[in-house]
Order: sequence, then C-alpha cells, then structure tokens
Amino acid sequence: MAREFSKIKESLASWSDIRQLLRGGEQGQLVPVVIPKDRRGFAWMALIFLALYFAGLAIFSGWLWAALTAAALVVIAAVWMWRKAIIEIEEGTTGVRSRWGAITGTLPPGRHYLWLPWDRVDAVVDTSTEIPYSAPIVACPTAENVPLKSIEFFLKFRIVDPVAFVRTIGAGNFDLVLSSAVQDAIRQRSRRVNTERAYDLRGSDVGDMQDALSRQLDRYGVRIIGANIPDVQLPDQYQQHLATREKVAKELSAYEREWELTRKRRIDTLLMEIERSKKTRDARVVEVKAAHNTARKDVARMLEEQETEAQRVRWEIEARGRADLTAAENEAKALRRLAESYRDNRAVLQYELARRRLDVGAKLAESAPQPLVVRTAGGQSDPMSTLLLAQLLPRLSGSHGNGSGTTS
Repeated sequence: MAREFSKIKESLASWSDIRQLLRGGEQGQLVPVVIPKDRRGFAWMALIFLALYFAGLAIFSGWLWAALTAAALVVIAAVWMWRKAIIEIEEGTTGVRSRWGAITGTLPPGRHYLWLPWDRVDAVVDTSTEIPYSAPIVACPTAENVPLKSIEFFLKFRIVDPVAFVRTIGAGNFDLVLSSAVQDAIRQRSRRVNTERAYDLRGSDVGDMQDALSRQLDRYGVRIIGANIPDVQLPDQYQQHLATREKVAKELSAYEREWELTRKRRIDTLLMEIERSKKTRDARVVEVKAAHNTARKDVARMLEEQETEAQRVRWEIEARGRADLTAAENEAKALRRLAESYRDNRAVLQYELARRRLDVGAKLAESAPQPLVVRTAGGQSDPMSTLLLAQLLPRLSGSHGNGSGTTS
C-alpha cells in the first residue's frame, strides 16, 4: 500500500502548547505555524473603574479605608496588566506582530511586552527547523509510457520569511502548492528515464528539481534545503522480467568472476616468475656493482699511494731547497756583517790616526819657538825693551822645556 503525502497545517493553541506543536506536530501532521490564543482581556479595566469609585468616595467622604482600597485595586490592576502583557517567543521561532489586524513586523525569540490591547501576535512560525516532507507519487509514466508503481520523493524545507509565508499563503494552502509542485517535478523526471533504468533514480542527483522547487516556493518565503529520491517501485510484471534478467546477469557475472579469478591466477603466476627473474637479475647486478666498487677502491688506493709518494718527494725537494736557501741567506748575512765590521774598524783606525796626528801636532806646537814682539805706545821699537827680551828668552825657553818634560 502506497504511503500518503506528508500533511502541513496550522493550529490554534494556547501559548503553553506552542512548543509541543511546532516540534512534534499534531496527529502525524506537520505544524510549522501556530496561531496563539490571545489570553489578554479587559477584566483589569473593572478593577480600574472600581478603584476610581473608591477614590471618589475617599475624596468626598474623607474615608481613609476607601483611599487604601483604591490604591490596592490600582496595584492589582497594574500587576494583572503587566502579567498579561508578557509574550515569550521560543528559541528557533519568530512571532508575527500585528496592530488592528495589519502585520507590522516580527518578534525575535525572547520575552516581549505588548501593553496595548490592539497589539497582538497573529502567528508563531518555526524558522529554524528543517521540516521534512515525504511525497510518494503513484503511477508515474516512464519514457516508454510504462507507469511506475510509485516513486518516493523526500525533501527538507525551512521558512526563511515568516511574514511572507503567513501573509501570502499560510500552512494549509502551502501543503497543496507543495504537493502539486512535487508531483509535477517527479513526473517530469520519470518521463526522461527509460523503464529499465528506473532504479537509477534511487539516490540520483536531483539538484535541478531542488532548484526548480526553490524558485517556485521562494515567493512564499520558503527555501528548499535538500531533496532526494529514496525509493522507486516498478510494476509487478516488469519486476518479474527484471528478476529474470537479474538472474541471468548474476550467472553471467559469476562466470565473469570465475574467469577473472582464473586470469588473475595466471597473471599472478607470471608475475611471480617475472619477480623471481628480477630478483636473480638484481642479485647479479649487486655482485657486479660490488666487484666494480672493489676495483674502484683498489684504483683509488693505488692513486692515493702514488699521490702520497709524490707529495713526500715534493716535500723533500722543497725542504732541501728551503735549507739551501736558508744557508745561502745566512752566509750572505755573515758576509754583510763582516763587511760592516770591516767598515766600522776602518773608521775607528782613521779616527785613531787623526787623533794621534793631533797629539803629535800639539806636542810639536808646544816645543816650537814662539815669537814675541814688544811694541811701545807709539808703535816704535824700544832698544831697552829689546835688550831685556833678549836676556829673558833663554830663561823662558828653559822653563818651558822643564815644564814640558815634567808634564810628559
């Protein structure tokens, strides 16, 4: 027996039942919109009129108890009005607010206060839940005009604009529009499919159908979140025909699998032989590489020994040349120092010779006769002075001779 369409409706309920209706539905039907019963009334106005009466009585008669009664009635009326003005919108829902019957806006989740009696909440709309919708379509013809037994279509939608949804269509009318749109989309899809490939519709891509439905329902403030085809049922006679074909196909598949196993077994045997040959070849290649490496090591060792010997000979030649060079440099330094010493000795000898010459000259100068001229005041020589000088010269020369001998 074919399943029925999901039903969408709106309900009238009190504020305490709104959450249960939006989340669980009512009698198996989906309830995305709930019209709350207005619990506010004008009973508190009677308390206000009664308070005015007692206030007038207190004013004209001067009774204190009448004034107290009027004040108490005003407080009770205010508390009553405050309690009735509280509106609580559940999380995930949106309230549609109206004034004098005209929609003026929305109320977000949370607590709100509607003080004026003509302000009210016309509807509470579920705007966060992805609402599932199932639509089994009966007798859908295929491309060969073969009627399929049924096609089950499943989608999820969400109300994104509560004002447009409530004002434009409402939940009851939306159910009719959605079911008609889904039937039309499914029949168009089945018309493009051959009967033998009808089972391919299960889990197939229905993105084009989802886009088409979204464009149709967008003006109602509804967005299609996802869609798929979970089940397709063929006619009974065609199912028997397909069962025979499936049996033959299974036998053919079994033969193909057996042949595939045989072929894989043979291929595996050949691959094992090839792998064994590869391992033998790799072992020989390893041996050749090892011999090649050994020869390279021997040649490298020989070259290293020859290079070491050449280095040793070069160092000996360099050491011998460096020693000869050092000896030549030392010999040159010795000759240079010897020449410098000869030069210094020659200068000393010349100095000594010059000094001795000076000493000899001084001695000769001391022992040489010294002239003595005696002049008078007028520049004339005096005979008397000359005579005295002649007598003193021998004495002077003798005293000089004694003094020089004593000194020497």
